[in-house]
Amino acid sequence: MAKIFQVSARAGMTRVVEPIARALLRAGVTPNAVTVAGTVGVLVGALGFGARGHLVAGALIVTLFALTDLLDGTMARMSGGSTRFGAFLDSSMDRVADSAVFGAVAYWLATQGNYSGVAAALVCLAAGSLVSYVKARAEGLGMTCNVGIAERTERLLIVGVGGILTGLNVKPALEIALWLLAAVSIFTVGQRMTHVYRQAQQLQPDGQA
Repeated sequence: MAKIFQVSARAGMTRVVEPIARALLRAGVTPNAVTVAGTVGVLVGALGFGARGHLVAGALIVTLFALTDLLDGTMARMSGGSTRFGAFLDSSMDRVADSAVFGAVAYWLATQGNYSGVAAALVCLAAGSLVSYVKARAEGLGMTCNVGIAERTERLLIVGVGGILTGLNVKPALEIALWLLAAVSIFTVGQRMTHVYRQAQQLQPDGQA
């Protein structure tokens, strides 16, 4: 059900961003430039606002600029497909943005003396990196890994909702969201490793252990 919702949401968003993508391409803007601009926007939202306790503003800015992930992909498709460097840059900038988001959250929670929340943020950061690494490594070995309940969009959505609610004085919301995210991220790592193991077993020559 989560996958169906995600696909439907992405299809709806694509119809919205396609005119913007066409306009940017006509203006000479490249998908790579959009990727970098989106990352800079996330850094501003996370470090400039979230880390200073402006959680609502920070979450809204991060969410807005995180949507460039869909915009640069649409632009790449319209201009003939993603290049190898474009795919590399996009993945690298995603890791930079995710690190800024969870680093900012951990920093702010530390200033509030909420060390349980800090621990949850650090688990989310580590597990989120593993979610992405397992997929990249599997694809590098010629296998697929498009499974899991906590992909990047879901992870940012969960922490964003928690940040907004905490900014609106629902105090435990961010910590609860982080522990929930930590749990589903770890589960997703397990899902992906199991999926890759099954593929590896099917690809393995008969008679090998």
